Amino acid sequence: MLYRIAYHWRRFWVRFNGPRGFGRVASRLAVWKLAPYHARMRLAELFPRGFVAHTAYLNYPGLGLGRHVFVGDRVVLSVGGEDPGPIILGDHAKLFGDTFIQTGSGGVVKIGQYTHVQPGCHFRAFLTNIEIGDQVEIASGCAFYSFDHSMKPGQPITEQPLVSKGSIRIGNGAWLGHGVTVLSGVSIGDGAVIAAGAVVNQDVPANAIAGGVPARILKHRESLDAPV
Repeated sequence: MLYRIAYHWRRFWVRFNGPRGFGRVASRLAVWKLAPYHARMRLAELFPRGFVAHTAYLNYPGLGLGRHVFVGDRVVLSVGGEDPGPIILGDHAKLFGDTFIQTGSGGVVKIGQYTHVQPGCHFRAFLTNIEIGDQVEIASGCAFYSFDHSMKPGQPITEQPLVSKGSIRIGNGAWLGHGVTVLSGVSIGDGAVIAAGAVVNQDVPANAIAGGVPARILKHRESLDAPV
């Protein structure tokens, strides 16, 4: 009986949830006495508008939210200077707590359908884009930077212009372990696996397993089926 009451309570308030105004009040009421993290992501499936936590900051001019998107506690979408590009979340994408996304100088962030971004990840797209495919698993503490600072001598780095080697692209079905850093100009192929703590500064082909600083190819997933 109590379970049914709780279900209808949450379903009622999720209908009105959103990133601003009364929607934030509704979001807070929807999670009343509901455990954080995975227990709350099911709220996004109740209605196509998805679920945005009341502690998330989504006051962003170029935001595109797909259907059944989940945005967790303290997620921040930030404008980084002039000409910020859009941030687009595909259907059923999930951003868990303390994820930080920032764009500027024309940079765009796209996160595909059914992709999961675990807590504490950073995405910063300036000059070029960060494009994450569908059904990608991104573990906690990963970082993506589509730009760098110039480092010419004789001038403070903070006064030098930004530079980029190109966009970051992560293929469908890839898996990035805890604390992976992906630098500008890198493409990671479909189904690739990146080991925890790796720094990826060059392309990784589809279905490859890579790790290390800097990351290098260790093996391919096809070899896991080979007889011992």
